[in-house]
Amino acid sequence: VQLQASGGGLVQAGDSLRLSCAASGRYIRTTSNNGMGWFRQAPGKEREFVAAINWRGDSTGYADPVKGRFTVSRDNAKNTVYLQMNSLKPEDTAVYYCAASRTSAWGRNSGAYAYWGQGTLVTVSS
Repeated sequence: VQLQASGGGLVQAGDSLRLSCAASGRYIRTTSNNGMGWFRQAPGKEREFVAAINWRGDSTGYADPVKGRFTVSRDNAKNTVYLQMNSLKPEDTAVYYCAASRTSAWGRNSGAYAYWGQGTLVTVSS
């Protein structure tokens, strides 16, 4: 399974971005049945959980810093997961990674995820 994250860029504080994560490869059906997560890693910091969604799309979770600003969603017919990011702040600057979990559920721990995308850079200027 290959995960391709896209949609990053340079924006100003208060702007919005939507990240996409498209799955492809021999076992893409797997990701339609798996939970999907978004993580981010800022320069000099460890990778951290951002948001996640189960395979049905009826259960989501968010890290406290992004609650109320970010929304995770998915379109299983398109094998794609999205992260809508509103009211962006400079502290949201990071490389954002999408990942497919090992089960149909989502988790906050990176160890719960079996497949990772290459990351897309989001830079928020003040």
